[in-house]
Amino acid sequence: MRRFGEAIVRGQTYRKRPGAYAILERDGQILLTHQQAPVPEYQLPGGGIDPGEGALQALHREAFEETGWSIANPRRLGAYRRFVWMPEYEFWAEKICSIFVARPILQHSAPREMGHTAVWVTPEEALDLLANQGDRHFLARWLGH
Repeated sequence: MRRFGEAIVRGQTYRKRPGAYAILERDGQILLTHQQAPVPEYQLPGGGIDPGEGALQALHREAFEETGWSIANPRRLGAYRRFVWMPEYEFWAEKICSIFVARPILQHSAPREMGHTAVWVTPEEALDLLANQGDRHFLARWLGH
């Protein structure tokens, strides 16, 4: 599985943290989430898969929490790994990021997750704004770049 981001720190113990994230396209625009903390950044909507939860269930839940939109027809594009410090949880993680493409179908509310803002941007803006190299890679591949 391809790895993006920081180098692995030898001797550091990493906790596996599987997650599901989505490229959400509608009418030629991409729906991103802007997360204020711990570091302000633009991300693909998604997040960790909770114990007892499947990737698709987590994807629907996380997309709704971070954007306020329900999604349909998720299709898996692939996965990658990142090794990162997660200050909000205070542990080092091996994030195993499954990337999907899905269609946002209905906005129910503003994002329910504190510190998140849903933002519609062009695909080119999304490539520039996404903080994570792995997310940018999958978006560029999906766009045919």
